[in-house]
Amino acid sequence: MKRVITYGTFDMFHIGHLNLLRRANELGDELYVGVSTDEFNSLKNKKPFIPYKDRVEIIKSNKYVNFAFPENNWEQKIEDIKKYNIDIFVMGDDWTGKFDYLKEYCQVVYLKRTEKISTTLLKDRIKEYLNINVENLKKLKYEVDEIIKHFE
Repeated sequence: MKRVITYGTFDMFHIGHLNLLRRANELGDELYVGVSTDEFNSLKNKKPFIPYKDRVEIIKSNKYVNFAFPENNWEQKIEDIKKYNIDIFVMGDDWTGKFDYLKEYCQVVYLKRTEKISTTLLKDRIKEYLNINVENLKKLKYEVDEIIKHFE
């Protein structure tokens, strides 16, 4: 039995995430997925829109995933590979080279990312759609303050 592992935040689950999980699953018989906790994301200076407990449930319910677990820190990968008897470690190619040190423990594969989609891109599109910028927020604050004064 060939076991595959990957990690991610999986915020705002999108087709790129689905493609990664499907392609990682195709490399073996079982797919294990570490989902970055909110605390770990905070250490990485990331603030997910969707809380960990919801993101991990989304991953657990995916048909390509056999087991999902919390990713609490960068260092746990070697321990996880040993614990789950992993044969293949998979990440998107934006991480190429970053995890080569794991080749001592298993095969390391970097998969091509789905073009024109990422959580960052989705967040940027939402900001643009909502016209969120500092100047607009200042105007909105001023208007809200004026409304509050009216009711005081």
